This record gives sequence, structure tokens and C-alpha cells, in this order.
Amino acid sequence: MRYEFRVTGRLSTAVTDAFPELDRAAVPEETALFGTITDEAHLYGVLVRFQDMGLHVLEMRRLPD
Repeated sequence: MRYEFRVTGRLSTAVTDAFPELDRAAVPEETALFGTITDEAHLYGVLVRFQDMGLHVLEMRRLPD
């Protein structure tokens, strides 16, 4: 399953390095992170990392395969 996460602000490389399984794209005033999520546990793990780093997830959506 592929997912996209939109996070408030432009994230530095140091921050996005905490998500090695996700690619990133800067969009106005946000950062889009996207990539393959293997299962539900992996998805929750990514969300916990966002929370632990104090990042605000604006949107999460599953991408077409």
C-alpha cells in the first residue's frame, strides 16, 4: 500500500531522514512524504514517529497502487 502524508512546514533533511522509507516533496508551506507502507503496524509506527517529533500531520491518504 502506498500512502501520502502532508505535514505542516518545510522539513529539513535531518528530520526527513527519520523516515527513510518515505520520499519527500516540498509544496507551499507543507512537506509531502510518500511511499510504501507494508502493513497496519508499519503505518502506526510512522504516525508515532510524526507524533514523537512534534510534527503536525495535515492529511494522510492512501494512494492508488
